[in-house]
Amino acid sequence: MNNINESFVSLVIPVYNDLPALQEAVPLTLKVMEESFPNFEIIIAEDASTDGSAEYAASWQEKDSRVTHLHREQRLGRGSALTTAALQANGDIFCYFDVDLATDMSYLPVLINAVVEGADVATGSRLLSDSNITRSLGREIKSRGYNWLVRFILRSRLKDHQCGFKAFRKECLLTLLRDIVDTHWFWDTEVLVRAQRKGYLIAEIPVIWREGPGTTVKSQDIWKMGRSILNLWWKLHVP
Repeated sequence: MNNINESFVSLVIPVYNDLPALQEAVPLTLKVMEESFPNFEIIIAEDASTDGSAEYAASWQEKDSRVTHLHREQRLGRGSALTTAALQANGDIFCYFDVDLATDMSYLPVLINAVVEGADVATGSRLLSDSNITRSLGREIKSRGYNWLVRFILRSRLKDHQCGFKAFRKECLLTLLRDIVDTHWFWDTEVLVRAQRKGYLIAEIPVIWREGPGTTVKSQDIWKMGRSILNLWWKLHVP
């Protein structure tokens, strides 16, 4: 894969009660994609929202054939929403980013082009020396501690596993999804760890990233992901 004109990009925005962010993300995504990629679709993977996100996503589907709204009546988790979107995506490149636009969208073409140029997986990394990151000290400590545990326990070679800014050759992702267990936030880490074990070529991309005014990652999610690291180690090493 080395010609973007021959590639079709499926770009997914996972959403749960994120109406203000979604209202900014959809027009900006269309603009960025129109400037860089001739063939694409946008999938809004909306997970049982109750704040108007579902109606807003549906309105875009009605007025723009490049936008698809995937709605679920029951909240099943962000990872599950990404898996559902991947199984329905039409592109040979599958890409997603967090709806809060924490990662500067100017890096979206860089991310996708890394796959076009030969990577099986490309992931934004907030912990590379060339990245420009603004976030609270508490979140910085949690992130670095978490990623250290993933590298130490799961033997990952990557710096950052949870940046919600990733692209895949879809055929590689579909192979990984056969084994993915997590349905929420740990999905990002699990897919990268399993991709390394498959021997897939992974490109880490430095990014500009800004912490937003709020986050849907709660304290209990941090503890759950810690347990998930141990659970994944067990699944990978114990028959």
